[in-house]
Amino acid sequence: MSDPHKFCRLAGRAIYTPRVPPGPSSRLAYIDWLRGLACLLMFQTHCYDAWLGGPARNSTFFMWSQLGGTFPAPLFLFLAGTSFALVTDKLVKKGLSANQVAKTTIRRGAEIFALGLLFRIQEFAISLGWAPWSDLFRVDILNTIGVSMMLMGVVCWAVLKACGGRTLLSELPKQARGATRTGVSSPPEHWRLLITPIIVSATIALVTPLLWTTWRPHFLPWRLETYINGVHNLGAPQAWLFPIFPWTGFAFAGLAFGFILTSDFAKNLGSRSYGFAGAAGILLIYLSKFLDSRQRQLYTVYDYWHTSPNFFMIRVGMLLLLVVFAYAWCRWGLGQRGFSPLIQLGNTSLLVYWVHIEFVYGRFSILPRRSLMIAGASGGLLMIFLAMLALSFVRTRTKGRWADLLSFRVASRNA
Repeated sequence: MSDPHKFCRLAGRAIYTPRVPPGPSSRLAYIDWLRGLACLLMFQTHCYDAWLGGPARNSTFFMWSQLGGTFPAPLFLFLAGTSFALVTDKLVKKGLSANQVAKTTIRRGAEIFALGLLFRIQEFAISLGWAPWSDLFRVDILNTIGVSMMLMGVVCWAVLKACGGRTLLSELPKQARGATRTGVSSPPEHWRLLITPIIVSATIALVTPLLWTTWRPHFLPWRLETYINGVHNLGAPQAWLFPIFPWTGFAFAGLAFGFILTSDFAKNLGSRSYGFAGAAGILLIYLSKFLDSRQRQLYTVYDYWHTSPNFFMIRVGMLLLLVVFAYAWCRWGLGQRGFSPLIQLGNTSLLVYWVHIEFVYGRFSILPRRSLMIAGASGGLLMIFLAMLALSFVRTRTKGRWADLLSFRVASRNA
C-alpha cells in the first residue's frame, strides 16, 4: 500500500447505473446525487488524462486527479446493485412471481449489455483506420454493468425459487404481513436475498487473484476469457479493463446494501441505519489494512492494487462512507436545495458517459491531446461539464422508450 502512483493507475472509465424508482419521498435522492458525483469525477479524470501534457502529467495535481478517478467505476457498480435491489423489492411486493421478476430484471441487464456492445461498434466505426479490430471485444464498464445486472437477476431468481417462488410480502398470510410492517424482523426470504449477494461478492473477491494467475481459464478463447480476468488479446490480465472478477463483486455488494435498505430492521432504525453503514465501512477499511500488513498472505501471487481481496474490502468500506456522506448532505445539507447539478447528471449518467467520451478521447475531441497545462485542461473540463449538464437537462424533458432506457425508467415504471 506504499505506492500511491500504482493506486492512481487504477483510474478508468465509469458510467451508468439504473435510476432509482421515482416516488413521493426524496429520501433516496442521495443515490442520484452519488451517481452525479461519479459523473463529475469521471469527467475530470478523463479530461485531465486526455489533455494534460508535458510536465503537467508528472505533477501532484495529475496524480490526485487520477486518484479521484478510481472511485467512479466501483461507485457506479455499487449503485447499480443498490438500485437493482430497490427495483426487485418493488416487483416482488407487487406480487410478481420469481420468473416474472427474473424476466424483467435480466432483460434490463441484457439491454445495457447490448448498448455496451453497440458503444464498442460505434467507437470502432468512428476510429476506423487506426483502431485495432480487437477493440470490438474490449470489456468496458458498460459491458460489465450489463453482465452484472443479468447475474444479479439470476441470483435473485434462484433465491426466490429456493423459497418456493414466494414473494417477499405479498404472498405471506395477512397476519404475517402486518407483523413484518410493524415489527423488527423481515420475512426469511428477504434475509436470504440479503445474505446471498454478500456471499457472492466475497466469493468473487476471494477467487479473483487465482483467476488472474494460477487458475486462469486458458482453454477459453481470449474473447471470452477477457470477461473473466480482462486478458484481452495481450496475453495477461489488464488492470485497465473491467472483467467480472473483481468488478461484479461491487455490484453484489450494492445489491446486499439495497436489500438492507428495504428490510424492516433498517426502516425501523431510520437514519440511524446509515450510522451503522458508516461504522461498517470504517471497520472494513481497518480490517483491510490489518490483513494487508500481515507477513503471510493467502495467495502465492499477492497483488494488492489489482486483485487483492483486501483492496476490494477497503474500497467497499470507502463506498459505504460515501453513501453515508451523500445521505447526510442530501437530507440535512445543501444537496437538495434548489437545482442540483449532480442529481441532474445522475439521472442521465449513461447518456453523458456515451457523449462525453467522443468529445474528450474521440475523434471529435474539443482540445488537442496531451498538449495543455492545467489551466487549459481545466477550461476544457468546465466546457464538458456545462455541455453534459445541458444535455442532461434536455434529456429529462424528452419522452420515449429509448430516452427511458438511458435512465432505466422502463424498469422504474414497471416497478
